[in-house]
Amino acid sequence: MVQKYQSPVRVYKYPFELVMAAYEKRFPTCPQIPVFLGSEVLHESRSADGAVHVVERSCRLRVEAPRLLRKIAGVEHVVFVQRNVLNWKERTLLIEAHNETLASRVVVKENCSYTVHPENEEWTCFEQSASLDIRSFFGFESALEKIAMKQYTANIKRGKEVIEHYLKELISQGTSHIPRWTPAPVPQEDAHPQGGLRDPGSLEVCRPGSAGGPSTETVGTEGDKLDTDYIERCLGHLTPMQESCLIQLRHWLQETHKGKIPKDEHILRFLRARDFHLERAWEMLCQSLSWRKQHQVDLLLQTWRPPALLQEFYAGGWHYQDIDGRPLYILRLGHMDTKGLMKAVGEEVLLQHVLSVNEEGQKRCEGNTKQFGRPISSWTCLVDLEGLSLRHLWRPGVKALLRMIEVVEDNYPETLGRLLIVRAPRVFPVLWTLISPFINENTRQKFLIYSGSNYQGPGGLVDYLDKDVIPDFLGGECLCNIPEGGLVPKSLYVTEEDQEHEDQLRQWTETYQSASVLRGSPHEVVVEIVERESVITWDFDILRGDVLFSLYHAKQAPTLGPQEPGARAGGQRMDKGRALGGDYSRVEAPLVCREGDSIQVPVLSSLFIHHTDCVSAVCQGSGDTAVHRPDLVPALRDPVDRRGKGQILAGLRPGAPGPHP
Repeated sequence: MVQKYQSPVRVYKYPFELVMAAYEKRFPTCPQIPVFLGSEVLHESRSADGAVHVVERSCRLRVEAPRLLRKIAGVEHVVFVQRNVLNWKERTLLIEAHNETLASRVVVKENCSYTVHPENEEWTCFEQSASLDIRSFFGFESALEKIAMKQYTANIKRGKEVIEHYLKELISQGTSHIPRWTPAPVPQEDAHPQGGLRDPGSLEVCRPGSAGGPSTETVGTEGDKLDTDYIERCLGHLTPMQESCLIQLRHWLQETHKGKIPKDEHILRFLRARDFHLERAWEMLCQSLSWRKQHQVDLLLQTWRPPALLQEFYAGGWHYQDIDGRPLYILRLGHMDTKGLMKAVGEEVLLQHVLSVNEEGQKRCEGNTKQFGRPISSWTCLVDLEGLSLRHLWRPGVKALLRMIEVVEDNYPETLGRLLIVRAPRVFPVLWTLISPFINENTRQKFLIYSGSNYQGPGGLVDYLDKDVIPDFLGGECLCNIPEGGLVPKSLYVTEEDQEHEDQLRQWTETYQSASVLRGSPHEVVVEIVERESVITWDFDILRGDVLFSLYHAKQAPTLGPQEPGARAGGQRMDKGRALGGDYSRVEAPLVCREGDSIQVPVLSSLFIHHTDCVSAVCQGSGDTAVHRPDLVPALRDPVDRRGKGQILAGLRPGAPGPHP
């Protein structure tokens, strides 16, 4: 596996020319970098006007690895070839390096650049990227990979410190300013390669942006880059590899989500949740982004208004911040009638409210980051369990709680900084046994549980909350305006019939979708047959216009083009180049469906379909038409339901049509 590293932008608050003078002091030897044993110049050349200076060096680095690995490899040091292209006119230095030692077994490539800061020409920016590909190393590939990456990242920070050291040394010696390069006419006969190794005319291929210069594939536009000061100020301290993971994941998201990517602190939460494993964090984040898009979570704070009953009986709310500046949320779970709330407003309303709390928490973290001038990306939750009893272990309520935990764990990772549980009664271990397996290990480590009154005094709440924000009901002096909860009157319960009706409507809206069919642009739905002797049924309504419905059968599924996560199925799927009667066949004569028709075919008995075959339902409009149809994208909900042996249902229900083009 190829390991990659991409640095953030490091800013030296010194002019480019002074930074270059400090950089040159690293050669031929650098005592400040112990692993750097020395270097020698292989090639050197200048352009006719002196603006471009190319140097190729051979650099020797000491191998810091176990003696066994050094003995197996037969080397005590490795040789790298470094090629520097310094352009005084454009004020850039591009560096390209690769290993010569063990090049057939290990491939190391590095690209660096020094450029002028885009907003301050008196500052200099530095970027660095590298890749490590261990092809074979006597069975020690994994061990060598870990050692190499550890040594490389350890030297990254050291490299910046060395430049800073030489900058201070130059200034202490009286060199605080170096004039910029200015062109001077040079006679052609005086311009000759030093060492006679390269023709000056060949330097044109080394200019920035040319094919011969160092690769800049990992460098985005100026607005996409992160600098180390921003990371330290807004995101907190990160190791070099953690910075690299953040930058690479941002780059992936920019490519796949057309530049519309989450905030950096949001991306960082998913990386932390997956221990900075790029692929796993990428998968988790993409699933969460699809979920947010499907449920329009980004608009939740603008659209969600909790019912009055929930505002009165839900005993939870925000209350200042903890001692570290994290927003503080207090939940008096023991005073809350979870069964009554479930029966009065339903599980979906409670879930929406929990999501709104998490969205509000992220917003408050951003505000506290600005207020306190340091990165705050999580909040503290204080849960009071006084009054918790067996009635809180009502099975549907516990099931709903587990679902909420799962949704929050999947979509709001690393948002909980600390969970303080106070006045835990004897029944709490039972509840903890039920819910703890569904809580991530990293999250469980943030739980602090106090039974009885041992939350008071040293080691208790005073270690995490300022005394002036401890709520009055916990012995503090701060008045807490959070609702006290209490029993929900049974007269406010929703009847089972109403609840069943609401659940049915919710299921319909999740399962059934509307589609617009234009003349000459058929709408196709492909159903893959996964069981032998399957029976196909369909059910749809024509809301406007006339539609011609056809059913085709093919041995192979049509090739589908790439779709964004969460995109709806539909459009023309059958390749226009495929021939009717050869590549696919019509199952039955086309059915003309008029406006207002409700088409429901319970069984298709004349068709014998074999395993792994496909059928394609095609709607063609005689004008602008709207059809209510199912959404077959598995990421949303798969309406292909097996009822009985081998039966496949692709059903539709009446509902409001989508926007008509």
